Amino acid sequence: MHHLPPDVVCVGETMAVLSPPTPTPLDRQTHLALTVGGAESNVARTLAALGHRAAWVGRVGADPLGRRVLDDLAAHGVDISSAETDPHRPTGVYFKDPGEEGTGTYYYRRDSAATAMGPALTALPLLREARVLHLTGITAALSDTCADLVEAVILHRKVPGPLISFDVNHRPALWHADAAPVLLRLARAADIVFVGRDEAETLWNTCTAEEIRELIPGPTLVVKDASHGATVYEAQNPTAFVPAPAARVVERVGAGDAFAAGYLAARLESRTPADALRLGHLVAAATLATRADVPPPLTRTTLDDHLALDDAAWSALTL
Repeated sequence: MHHLPPDVVCVGETMAVLSPPTPTPLDRQTHLALTVGGAESNVARTLAALGHRAAWVGRVGADPLGRRVLDDLAAHGVDISSAETDPHRPTGVYFKDPGEEGTGTYYYRRDSAATAMGPALTALPLLREARVLHLTGITAALSDTCADLVEAVILHRKVPGPLISFDVNHRPALWHADAAPVLLRLARAADIVFVGRDEAETLWNTCTAEEIRELIPGPTLVVKDASHGATVYEAQNPTAFVPAPAARVVERVGAGDAFAAGYLAARLESRTPADALRLGHLVAAATLATRADVPPPLTRTTLDDHLALDDAAWSALTL
């Protein structure tokens, strides 16, 4: 069988996730569900669910949790052929802690198998075959070698060919150095950038999407403003803003990854910038309505019906 190249290769750490089945805080729980999560593999899983060829590249431990990560991704249609298993380091783990103010996350990932990722990964043939390579600012914070990997791909373009997609994904708990200049340098050098308006304000003191665009002038830039909406800036197209449809929020974890996957799927399908934002919103809304890190099964017919709405009907949409 001829191996078809992936549309998107997502590179980063995927962990075992231990999450309570109810909204009670972690310290009062007796049972936890074992699932799998990581920003990049969430994007890969969602792209696969939307009918695109997605691969995940990362490292797990030679342990039951590592096997669970690989089995889970493969079961959801993600190509794991270039994932690595580390005989000495463990698979990372994180716990979800539900609370009044939302869900907290507690990471146990220091010295995990993924922290040993480095620039050598850029030699993998799979990366060169992709149409898009997707990375996040999380990987840049995991270790010095992980930071070197992200810089090799984005700043030094060691993988010629694919478009480079970068989600800023600022996780303050992971950073020992000042994240702001590192993430800005990476964002400016990528081809497609996703950033939340709030995280940009925290990092760079920008207040509006326009100010973020002035700071990051080159790439296609997608600024997500929570329940307000999202704006995309492209060199060749007029700026598009699409309001977020009203959606039920059970838990916010994973919604940004879902948005990125929806946007990238639409780009791969040569849809308009506005439709790419719409698809991002639709997939994010499906994720917000669940405790899982990825959306429940998506039906393309429903998504296509929503994409076909006129602006007034879209603005009135409640999911």
